[in-house]
Amino acid sequence: MLITHDTRCALDAVVDLVNTAPEDDKTDGLADLAALHTFVETHEISDVGALSEPDLAAVRQVRARFAEVFSAPDVRVAATLINDLVAAAGTTPRLTDHDGYDWHVHYFAPGASVADHLAADCGMALAFFVVAGEQDRLRRCEAPDCRRAFVDLSRNRSRRYCDSRTCGNRLHVAAYRARRKEAAR
Repeated sequence: MLITHDTRCALDAVVDLVNTAPEDDKTDGLADLAALHTFVETHEISDVGALSEPDLAAVRQVRARFAEVFSAPDVRVAATLINDLVAAAGTTPRLTDHDGYDWHVHYFAPGASVADHLAADCGMALAFFVVAGEQDRLRRCEAPDCRRAFVDLSRNRSRRYCDSRTCGNRLHVAAYRARRKEAAR
């Protein structure tokens, strides 16, 4: 599957957006306007004006809908969720070549809110995975104490953890210690 630069950026943004959600004892990564501003800067989201409390509330709603996509039980549910997100954003595809990037497609309408921008661009990035029959690459970490979202871009679709250096390694070490403990009995 060919993933263009702008699609990869949108995938990174949607994964990071979903992972800002407060789960269990984790605090909300979008707790205030400063956090939203940092998110927008970090992901170089273009054409975003001044941010406000209504923007923050709208982005949180979009985040919740994207979280549903990553937890969708099947492709039909994922497609419906993505269609709803993209339609509500008033998608307006247009070619652009801003900020030193070559030609690429923006799906949000000029002057769109940050929530509509995320819903349109990130929704379309996820839509490409559904169209390619790759919806199963949109996953949640399999570590028992972690449910972070990620996109499995491994060649053989074998990635199970959001980060193999933390979640994956922690589980492998725990399994190794359990085997050693059992062998010592």
